[in-house]
Amino acid sequence: MALPSFLSATLPDSLAPSFQQILILLAFFAVVALAARFSITTVYGSKHFRGPSGLATFARFFYASFLKPHSGDGAITGQQAALESFYKAQADVYDTTRRRLLRGREDMLGLVAAQLRYKEKKGGWMKRRPIWVDIGGGTGYNIEAMQAYLDVPIFFAKVYLVDLSPSLLEVAKNRFERLGWDIEIVCQDARAFRLENYEMVKSTNASVSSLGSSWSDHDTVNRGADLVTMSYSLSMIPDYYSVVDSIPSLLSSDGIVGVVDFYVQSIVEISGRTYTGGSFNRHVTWIKRVFWRAWFDVDRVGLEGARRDYLEYRFGTLKTVDERNYLLGGIPYYIFLGTQRGLACSMGTSPGYAQDFIESLDASCTESPYLSPQNHRADMFQAVEKSIPAELRSKAYQCAVINLTSNLPLPSMFYQNNQRRIYYDDTLKKHTRFNNEYIYAFTWEDPRVDHRLLNIRSDDVVLCVTSAGDNVLDYLYQAGPRRIHAVDLNPNQNHLLELKIAALQSLPYAQVWKMFGEGRFPAFRQALITKLSPHMSSQACQYWLKHASIFSSSRGLYETGGSRHAIKLVRSLFWLLGLSKDVKDMCNAKTLIEQQEIWPRIRRVLLSRALHWTVVSTEWFAWKAAGVPPAQRRMIVEDHRDQVDSDLRGEAIWEYIVNTLDPVVKNTLVDATRSIYRTERTASSPSPARLTDYASTRTSSKK
Repeated sequence: MALPSFLSATLPDSLAPSFQQILILLAFFAVVALAARFSITTVYGSKHFRGPSGLATFARFFYASFLKPHSGDGAITGQQAALESFYKAQADVYDTTRRRLLRGREDMLGLVAAQLRYKEKKGGWMKRRPIWVDIGGGTGYNIEAMQAYLDVPIFFAKVYLVDLSPSLLEVAKNRFERLGWDIEIVCQDARAFRLENYEMVKSTNASVSSLGSSWSDHDTVNRGADLVTMSYSLSMIPDYYSVVDSIPSLLSSDGIVGVVDFYVQSIVEISGRTYTGGSFNRHVTWIKRVFWRAWFDVDRVGLEGARRDYLEYRFGTLKTVDERNYLLGGIPYYIFLGTQRGLACSMGTSPGYAQDFIESLDASCTESPYLSPQNHRADMFQAVEKSIPAELRSKAYQCAVINLTSNLPLPSMFYQNNQRRIYYDDTLKKHTRFNNEYIYAFTWEDPRVDHRLLNIRSDDVVLCVTSAGDNVLDYLYQAGPRRIHAVDLNPNQNHLLELKIAALQSLPYAQVWKMFGEGRFPAFRQALITKLSPHMSSQACQYWLKHASIFSSSRGLYETGGSRHAIKLVRSLFWLLGLSKDVKDMCNAKTLIEQQEIWPRIRRVLLSRALHWTVVSTEWFAWKAAGVPPAQRRMIVEDHRDQVDSDLRGEAIWEYIVNTLDPVVKNTLVDATRSIYRTERTASSPSPARLTDYASTRTSSKK
């Protein structure tokens, strides 16, 4: 490739750089510029500063991270010398320079604190205080940061900080002396740390499932650690397999492990795995995988996906979150919450508990008779197994059997505090085609009609479409059926229902009203992490962490979802044609006669054939805005064709809308059904019955 003319004209051929050399030079300057921005942002972006001046801090961080030659990589000197080579020159400015770089630490601590609070409320500690082991905790930042969620000296019986860097631990020592906290600081290789050297711990039991699993985890039965955390340390441990393998022996049978760290991974690497807790936002493009892996490899930070893969293999997944640090170029990082992968009851592990639990859950999912395998002879159980067709087994059961026989953890749902969300594969096209968006933010159908026609009783089992979940909750608190199966092809609708159930179970009425009455709750993200997360599945929790801005934006909940397109269209038409006052008068009408007198003026626009032929009857509008699947739309058209022998698409949809709306105006007073019909007009729900104090109390007491 020829050189640019200005170069070839001014330099001799012997000195003229090649095009490749120019590209290398430009790349070098780009990396230096990015490193400088990286350093400046991490240093000057911190609101909390202790230590040397900003310029000196920047210089030391830049030198230690990008210029200083590393040493101590030999087998003789070991990992400690390598860590000291990197950290000793910047130990006292470490916290200042990492606040913007190491994102997600506070979120991880908040999520594990919420799980601990949930267990405390359920009596999980049995009148004892929990133990926390922070592996690779360095300066002790995590332990002090946990104070925002839990009173560390009061809540925990003992906290252990394990790290291999004396320089960082010296900072930790000064930190806890300043705070006056009794924290056990251990300068030791994490592979060699044993809790029994510090605590009186009873022997361990092996948990072997009778469903055919050949694996067993050595779960500490009595006095193991209740919490083990790793914050951006797993990626810096060369021999990470042995460290991860040592954690199960540290944990109690129902202990929690929390990890936050960098990663890069392709969605292809996790395809077919049923135990990861969801793949939402996990995929990193190939160019970013190559760049970030090379960037962090300079500082001996390993971003390969195998570290996270092995973590998920060794533990049952409670929560998984995939995020990006966009302030520093979109660095991918993840949060993982896990527990011992062998199912354990509140009294420890037992040989038949896992199978009994899975069978019981399968019976609930399929409405099949429940037979406890541990109470029947093996030959009888095998006969029952053979007599039940495979299609009558739930997907959760089938995945559990496959995973156990393949030496894999169970699907994430089995480890949740509430097993209400049945396993599904979120990578299937039938689910991904919704592009991570629900269609309905509120339910359009009137549940009173269902109650009148179905006469739901307390011993009934209800199967219904989830939609926005409002009618599901209405059935629950009005009729209290034995069980409700809420089904929806769009997983995001089920995420919304999970959120509503979690809010009713864990938040005070005033905050529930802000979320689903007003549709706006600025403190939503904090409430999600600290209050709602223990009641939600991994997929739903990650979805709402990613979409937390819905409740803090000026639009609010009821201006979101695919149905917002229909609402905005109708609202714009009313405004352009001067019908806004008529709509308001109709919603406030006190009698059916008054309402019917106003309706023709609105009907002339809302049910105009031109509008339906050009917009409403189109497949895009029916599916994306109104939530009518293509198959249902075709059924409407075919039914109309059979009745009138006409092939007009617009005519069929128009007739369907007319037959739906006209009876509503004729027989139902809109003002008396504010929670159902007024929402479409105002995009807010003024006084829905489902948000009354009674409904909140009733739902909180039911699973």
